[in-house]
Amino acid sequence: MKLGFHVSIAGGFRNVVARAKERQCETIQLFTRNPRGWKYNPLDAEDISIFKHQMKTSGIGPVFVHMPYLANLATTRKGLLKRSLDSLGTDLKRSALIGAPFLIMHIGSAQNVKTGLERISRSINRVLSSVPSGVKLLLENTAGSGAELGHSFEQLRKIIDKVEQSARIGVVLDTAHAFAAGYDLRTEAAVASTLTLFDQTIGYDRLCLVHLNDSKTECGSHSDRHWHIGKGKIGHGMYHILHYPALQNLPFIMETPRTNLKEDLMNMKKVRKLLVQPKRPRKQTK
Repeated sequence: MKLGFHVSIAGGFRNVVARAKERQCETIQLFTRNPRGWKYNPLDAEDISIFKHQMKTSGIGPVFVHMPYLANLATTRKGLLKRSLDSLGTDLKRSALIGAPFLIMHIGSAQNVKTGLERISRSINRVLSSVPSGVKLLLENTAGSGAELGHSFEQLRKIIDKVEQSARIGVVLDTAHAFAAGYDLRTEAAVASTLTLFDQTIGYDRLCLVHLNDSKTECGSHSDRHWHIGKGKIGHGMYHILHYPALQNLPFIMETPRTNLKEDLMNMKKVRKLLVQPKRPRKQTK
């Protein structure tokens, strides 16, 4: 198991590894451009060369790139769809250029679930057929707010089933999103039930990353509010997630709230403590 955080690229990619080391990262996630806009600058060859060398000598990896938030492959709006397709293609290419083997995308939203899921699969097929990259595209489960798609394992499965280049698609399991979507993760039994359902529906072979986030909102709230490890509504369930056998060889990346380095280190310390903490004995019943 490797642990890490989403790391800022402010000031250039050459600053990423130093920030990752400060946070005791063994793996990282990053944006390659502004996550809340469409525009981007070409990657600087020297900056990327320095970054790749630093990554190689640091032993940190793998690198996960996260797509910007504006893309929606399920949209019926032609202008937005074109921008979304271009965005996905661009980020696949940028991920390959910086040496990142994975690109994470949010699913998108649509009022009609069936046609929305079909549009996503068609859109992915269009982009993958035109961008022959070795980068694997990862679908991230969602909290299911509003018309958001991808909040159930079944919906993710339906998208995957219609992707033609099956080997190029995987899944990210976000614990806060799953909990908000109604998948209980608070107890050992609940974690086992939820992850068994994941395996039966999607398969552990598709799972490439866990976003380890506690939730500020209740199970089934459909409200995406990440919180500090062990301090949210999932609580001690985070222990059972970290110790679940099928997840032991996966990277775990935290996207917990932060105002400074101190909060990241607090969450890293908590996770490492949970990893070595002995299992709580079951309460004796009279």
